[in-house]
Amino acid sequence: MMKQKILPVLLLGLGLLFLYLPIGILAVYSFTDSTTIGAIRQFSLSNYNVLFTTEELRNMIGGTLLLAVGSAILATILGTLGAIGAFYSKRLPNMVITTMNEIPVINADVVTGFSLCVLLIIVLGIDKNTFIPLVAGHTVLSAPFVYLSVIPKLKQMDSNYYEAALDLGATAGQALRKVILPHIFPGIFSGFIMAMTLSLDDYFVATYTKPATFDTISTYVVNATKGAQTEIKTALWALSTIIFLIVVVAVCAMNLLEGREQEET
Repeated sequence: MMKQKILPVLLLGLGLLFLYLPIGILAVYSFTDSTTIGAIRQFSLSNYNVLFTTEELRNMIGGTLLLAVGSAILATILGTLGAIGAFYSKRLPNMVITTMNEIPVINADVVTGFSLCVLLIIVLGIDKNTFIPLVAGHTVLSAPFVYLSVIPKLKQMDSNYYEAALDLGATAGQALRKVILPHIFPGIFSGFIMAMTLSLDDYFVATYTKPATFDTISTYVVNATKGAQTEIKTALWALSTIIFLIVVVAVCAMNLLEGREQEET
């Protein structure tokens, strides 16, 4: 019995170690003045100083965050409305919408990025320097995941709430704002965080749709490994550590929100 209990814990521990050890090593080196992984030198905050004092890096981070927030808001609106529309539709439209939503999730990002480039820039002739293709690309990339986050919350909600609100004199818009949206807010929030994460992480869609003078974190990091200054490369260790900590905090916040919701119900 003891071995049966220890083995799953051991396997789980090895899996977590495999996932988080590389990030942990990177985080440790971000607080040193080492220029390469392998030799730890003295403690230093120089990487963080370079990260926040270099104008090029600040502009790149600010632009990426602005893109992530803007595209996540659009994706959250579209994904939430799509989920509500599909949920209250009849069986056939519901199945069609769900199937169409699953295709971008499974489809490779490189195919999505290249297709958007062809449609928006070549076919429709939208100027690539307007940021419209880039924002549209990240919205298309993220909206299906918002849909998948909202649908389970709609299924958990008592469907009679909406009809009861209409019977009590509420308009369809009032029932949506005051009944449906408060009940599915945890799913909307989770979808928004997921959309932001996808935008921050994306490389292929950004590569095909971004202006030549603009870089996201992903495209900048890839280009930096091909010949940037050493201090820029090591500053990216600090940036990676900060991003990881932000993701950890966001995931903990989502879990706490869902835990409170379950306690209330």
